[in-house]
Amino acid sequence: MLPIPRTVCWIPSWSASHPDVGIEHLRLSEGQADGLVVAIDDERGPFRLHYRLSWDAQWCLRDAALSLIGEEGVAARTMRLATDGQGHWTDDRGAALPALEGCLDIDIWPTPFTNSFPIRRVSLAVGERREFRMAWVDGTALTVRPQAQAYTRLDERRYRFESLDGSGFTADLEVDEHGLVVDYPGLFRRV
Repeated sequence: MLPIPRTVCWIPSWSASHPDVGIEHLRLSEGQADGLVVAIDDERGPFRLHYRLSWDAQWCLRDAALSLIGEEGVAARTMRLATDGQGHWTDDRGAALPALEGCLDIDIWPTPFTNSFPIRRVSLAVGERREFRMAWVDGTALTVRPQAQAYTRLDERRYRFESLDGSGFTADLEVDEHGLVVDYPGLFRRV
């Protein structure tokens, strides 16, 4: 069982020009997360992304609200997504998002927290691999699209993440006893 309330922080290390500059501060409570990422993107520059997520007892996402915070501390852009946990998604006006049909989990770039959804929702045996269709959100632009990914459980606390978008990207993620990322090599490390 995940101890809550709980605060978790990660340092981003993906920026070639500003490695280890920034922080993510995440506050977890029962079925909810409230996160703030402050970092520098090599293409878009400095940014602040605020997100709130809610999910059910099986770790099926129900609601995602994201905001890019402008220089004045006010939301410059926002996005809201809702899902029924069965792969049907709607936007903030309640309009269906057919492109996301079949996506059960969300993956928000740039946070390692959303890797916890498939890890916690599906109990993989060591050596087992499973493919997932994710609602992939680019938090630096507030866009969303489907993306195929896979997770393989390597041992008690390590999972291999694979992006199945043709990039060939893989990473071996170290997680804690609650399925929260401790180390995402080259991208994030927990502090």
